[in-house]
Amino acid sequence: MASVTLSAVSKIYHGGVEAVRGVSFEVPDGSFCVLVGPSGCGKSTLLRMIAGLETITGGTVRIGERVVNDIEPADRDIAMVFQNYALYPHMSVYDNMAYGLRNRGTPKAEIEARVAEAARILAIEPFLDRRPRQLSGGQRQRVAMGRAIVRKPQVFLFDEPLSNLDAKLRVQMRVEIKRLQRSLGVTSVYVTHDQVEAMTLSDVLVVMNAGQVEQIGRPIDLYRKPATRFVAGFLGSPAMNFLPGTVVDARTVSIGGGTLRVAPGTGTAGPGTTVEVGIRPEDLRIAAPGEGLRVAVEFIEELGATQLVHGRLGDAPLTIQVATGEAPSGDAFEIAASPEALHLFDPATTARL
Repeated sequence: MASVTLSAVSKIYHGGVEAVRGVSFEVPDGSFCVLVGPSGCGKSTLLRMIAGLETITGGTVRIGERVVNDIEPADRDIAMVFQNYALYPHMSVYDNMAYGLRNRGTPKAEIEARVAEAARILAIEPFLDRRPRQLSGGQRQRVAMGRAIVRKPQVFLFDEPLSNLDAKLRVQMRVEIKRLQRSLGVTSVYVTHDQVEAMTLSDVLVVMNAGQVEQIGRPIDLYRKPATRFVAGFLGSPAMNFLPGTVVDARTVSIGGGTLRVAPGTGTAGPGTTVEVGIRPEDLRIAAPGEGLRVAVEFIEELGATQLVHGRLGDAPLTIQVATGEAPSGDAFEIAASPEALHLFDPATTARL
């Protein structure tokens, strides 16, 4: 096994298009790192540079202690799982999994043992004689993962492997991938645009935007203390509310005609400073009349165990998440939040204050 280290990695395409800009981070040996961000943010390009499928314009990529910038993909000791499975349609499941080992001249007995072990781990033993077209999407993805496992690489690379599956199967496969990575202990780098996948899978979470890294860390740390407005809005479902506000003093912020308390050290802005106040829907609570900020109700979404109340606080849209049956009646109500739930951002730089 090995760590993956990126140092000032960049990618510039013909015409000066800068897809990746000076990205640096390390994935410790045995860790599960997820690259997350919107389409076009550079995450797949970055993964392909680690794999050797894209040339590196600047910086270095290390796998273990070895700089791999100029090393061919086949010699990097990595295995990649693609979004579209990339299986050979004319080959059986067994032959798809064994193909790479045969090309390397691996002895037949060892090939049989590795394929059998991978098939057992992934519960695809009954399908070894079938062709890919005879399998469901989830089964095909297991075969693609099996093909990676049999190689016993130093690093697994996943390029949005679940995006072609339906919602229920995505959840099931997400659990299986995490269980598999933990049992094998192989360093893994996983690309997705789905923030739920990112939060649940990662040990190390890298949020990307416009070709660069916005924030790196443990997923729960990024969720609780986002470094920028982008990270705050990207992570979390339903998304964080953002409200225009003004700092009153070190402990108070004015929002929508009322005030809320903020925790000590939340921001360094002085009185009168305009800020953006971020509050997650689950951190808001319904307050008694006269004890909170007045919200006008627009509509309520029923989600089973919870309800989302959509309304407006002054001119700003607001979403509140409550347990089913707790949504307010009437066309208006009041909300409050604990001081620790408020996040303050600079409207100009979008950085956390």
